[in-house]
Amino acid sequence: MLFGKSINKYYLKYSHYLLIGLAALIVVDYFQLKIPELYRILLNALNSGVVENGSEVQNFNISFLLDSICRPLIFIILLLVVGRFLWRVCIYGAGIKVETDLRSRMFDHLKDLSNEFYQVNKVGNLMSLFTNDLETIQDCFCSGFLMFCDALFLGVLSVIKMARMNVMLTVLCLIPMACLLFIGMVLEKYLMKKWKLRQEAFSNLSDFSQESFSGIAVIKAFVKESAELLAFGKLNSENERANINYTKFSTLLSVGVTLFVESVVCVILGYGGYLVHEGVFNAAELVEFIGYFTSVVWPIMAISQLIEMQSRGQASLSRVEELFKEKPTVFDRPNVADVDKLTGDIEFRNLCFTYPGSEIQTLTNVSFHINAGENVGIIGNTGSGKTTLVNLILRIYNVPDGTLFLDGKDVNSLPIKTVRKFAAYVPQDNFLFSDTIANNIALASDNGTMDDIVNAARMADIDENISAFTHSYETVLGERGVTVSGGQKQRISIARALMKNSPILILDDSLSAVDVKTEKVILENLRNLRRGKTTILIAHRVSTIQNLDKIVFIDGGRIVAVGTHDELYECCPEYRRTVDLQKLDEKSEGGEKYA
Repeated sequence: MLFGKSINKYYLKYSHYLLIGLAALIVVDYFQLKIPELYRILLNALNSGVVENGSEVQNFNISFLLDSICRPLIFIILLLVVGRFLWRVCIYGAGIKVETDLRSRMFDHLKDLSNEFYQVNKVGNLMSLFTNDLETIQDCFCSGFLMFCDALFLGVLSVIKMARMNVMLTVLCLIPMACLLFIGMVLEKYLMKKWKLRQEAFSNLSDFSQESFSGIAVIKAFVKESAELLAFGKLNSENERANINYTKFSTLLSVGVTLFVESVVCVILGYGGYLVHEGVFNAAELVEFIGYFTSVVWPIMAISQLIEMQSRGQASLSRVEELFKEKPTVFDRPNVADVDKLTGDIEFRNLCFTYPGSEIQTLTNVSFHINAGENVGIIGNTGSGKTTLVNLILRIYNVPDGTLFLDGKDVNSLPIKTVRKFAAYVPQDNFLFSDTIANNIALASDNGTMDDIVNAARMADIDENISAFTHSYETVLGERGVTVSGGQKQRISIARALMKNSPILILDDSLSAVDVKTEKVILENLRNLRRGKTTILIAHRVSTIQNLDKIVFIDGGRIVAVGTHDELYECCPEYRRTVDLQKLDEKSEGGEKYA
């Protein structure tokens, strides 16, 4: 059986299934032990020609054979079939429900964990928890419960019946079994360690495969198929070694069980034969005793399997419980006050920020104000802290008290869901799901119609491209949107954000993959559609943000200057240098973007 903080409650929750299965199991075990008695009666009757039934003696004939042997045996067999079906349905059904419930709890727990967790834990490792580890836990829950109860009841009943026939022979049979149990208990911790190493090796292999398939286009572009194959081969070999190491000791335990069982058979035949010779037993009673011992063999085998299964189950359960121990690092404080709406007024006051686990400060003394309804551009060199700024607005990470305000309220005093409810975000990676284009766009709205979807696509200047596809908006995208171009991915992501029609819209370098003409169309649509709403646009191209209400120039995690394009060009040398360099690039390419 499997015990742990995350699984103990299920024994009570599904106790009705387990009790029905247990009752069926006990009935099966009880009547199963009637079969050796029928063998003894039949053999004695065949040898003597008569049947002793208490004080009565009757001749052995076909009528007795049918009424007292065959019919009871048929009844027992039918009862065993029904009982075994019933306990399988109940006990294994409970195990499947436990697996389903655990999987749902894990998914629910993972969705609440912060970005910091996903930066450390890879997808392949998490997927192995949802597959291999949960299957192992499910198997150990139901099979472990079954083996423990079956071994207990069938083993105890068999030993009692054996002891009633001859105590000494029973003791001689149980000595090797006790030795086997002791050896199994010693090996359990070692097997558990080996299983954990096996699961970790599988996680590494799964994670590498997931990354390779996701990045197959890059691998092919750099002709690194052979290198990836060699790396995969190394991980595959490590996984093989971990499996072989575990299988060696698991097989050793199974072989040990077989050895001890066969040694007991030798004891029964030797000492039991001596008892028959001395007249203590007759041959039929020896067959009956062997029948009882055969029933004991399964519980002993079950105990050895239970030990091996326990080691696997505890190792997998410990991995799952480690997941449940993870806590969100970004969460609502007690007694946060909800608000009906946010207008999009955002203010940074001397904000300093360092990523968790890092010693390098990413943002230093950031202070600027975005009025509700303003269109604001943020520009700066790569790694200057632009994305960090908008992530803090969305409470992706914790911020110090009194440094970030929304509508005049400290962002830490507002519920996280409320902050994100009134903001729409287009991230740099433009993640799209393996679903239809319509469903990808409609993700941002719970009640959006097809007309709303098409209108959002038009505002993002992607409607014409989508309509050109064979299945139009019902086109199913590949994993992470791999079937569309980079520019199309960006515009579908923008359409999704526009579907939300939120007071705050954040576009994180979301126009980098579109041409100048498309960029102008989208910016014009945003200006008209979002009049009176706050829009924050991160960009590397000055042309993208030069006509916005306000531009924030950031460098090295510090705000260098805030103002309009003309103001920054006049008073900020760093901004002027950026503009002039981009002008030179445009002229060298024959462009007139800044004319």
